[in-house]
Amino acid sequence: MRRTLLVTTALALSALTLSGCVAGDSATDTSESGEYLIESSIDGRAGTELEEPGAPAQSDAASSENGVSEFSRDVITTGYMSVTVTSPDEATEDAIRITESIGGRVDGRNEYAPREGDRGSSTLTLRIPAGELTAALDKFKELGTVREVSINAVDVTMQTMDLEARITALEASVDRLLALLTTADDTETLIQLETAISGRQGELESLKSQKRYLDDQISMSTLTLSLVSVADAPSVEPDDFFAGLVTGWNSFVAFFAGLLVTVGVLVPWILFFAIIGGIIVLIVRARRRSRRATASAEISISPKSD
Repeated sequence: MRRTLLVTTALALSALTLSGCVAGDSATDTSESGEYLIESSIDGRAGTELEEPGAPAQSDAASSENGVSEFSRDVITTGYMSVTVTSPDEATEDAIRITESIGGRVDGRNEYAPREGDRGSSTLTLRIPAGELTAALDKFKELGTVREVSINAVDVTMQTMDLEARITALEASVDRLLALLTTADDTETLIQLETAISGRQGELESLKSQKRYLDDQISMSTLTLSLVSVADAPSVEPDDFFAGLVTGWNSFVAFFAGLLVTVGVLVPWILFFAIIGGIIVLIVRARRRSRRATASAEISISPKSD
């Protein structure tokens, strides 16, 4: 009985030992299979880089998008402001001084000479830091009387995020191609890699240029400032005899010029009413003649009847 129990125990221990070994071998095989799959996946991605040099890296783009921890709106602000000032030249210098004092700059300046009695005007294209735009508008209002203010804002957040994601993906792709270039061992592969790197670097520089322009438009608002003056009333009081003579002559000429204009305006109406009056006179005369003829005929008939 004891021998039977010992044999049974030994068989059970042997079975457990054998199953443990089998489990260990299975785990080892699974681990080796996993490493093989990972290496195959890496080799597959490397092969994709060689076969499709123009395809962007989706995994890097996705990781870049997932790495955005804070969401902020990117806005491009543009505006127009018109101010009536006493002296456009002085107001222009003041506006430029205000712009430069808050970190802005002047991108355009147009000045116009006086005409029709005014003191001229000027138009400035100003680039102002977006955070200082409201303060700048308040200072520009102090230059004179505000005639018009218009501010427009365009949200470009999605464009900015798209450019950032594409730039990140292309930079990662270029780095992988450069790494593959160091391990290439044949001429055909070298040519393919260099062509792919050149194309992607050109596209990357283009995207970075677009991003720099977009960042400048976001950080610096564009304001068109128009400074105009009101025409002065002309002086009509003569200072001496000659000036009085000239003023009198001008008034005389202006009177007759106005009279001629008035006559020119009235002539068509005078002709129209003259024609209508002539027609009425002819009708009245015709009726009078008809009445006279009728009366003469009655007078000539009445004695014969007696």
